[in-house]
Amino acid sequence: MVHLYSHPKALGKCASMNLQERLMEDLKQAMREGDEQRRSVLRLARAAIKNAEIAQGRQLDDEGVLAVLAKEAKQRRESIEEYRKAHREDLANAEQAELGILLSYLPQQLTPEELREIVKRTIDEVGATGSKDIGKVMPAVMARVKGRADGRVVNPLVREELESRAAGG
Repeated sequence: MVHLYSHPKALGKCASMNLQERLMEDLKQAMREGDEQRRSVLRLARAAIKNAEIAQGRQLDDEGVLAVLAKEAKQRRESIEEYRKAHREDLANAEQAELGILLSYLPQQLTPEELREIVKRTIDEVGATGSKDIGKVMPAVMARVKGRADGRVVNPLVREELESRAAGG
């Protein structure tokens, strides 16, 4: 399986392509290679993008496409969680494979250390003093980490940092 990003002849083309063009090129590549799973995931992603464009009444730019792909990845994560609770490892593994394909189009996820640093800086800038300020801090942090961290990961870090500051830490 050759992904467009790693294909030697395609590396030069990637820089000038927008994300939708890359998805289309990767879809064509998956079809040529007979990669059914990649083809299926890319078709579903393109359909989700098209639905978002129809809903918004305009063509999405790369940022909009990334938001749609992040939403699709989040749905896969939630499905994996539910399938594991139901002891359906076969379905969880299929969703995990789809998630891996989607993640290859999203920005590199932040490490816990990088995320904690962004949370601390944002709390300082917003002037938050305790847990009651989470409503001010979360939107500011999420705007900074857009697409590079899940809200379910960010929220506990923000709560923890706010609580430690309220306790005098």
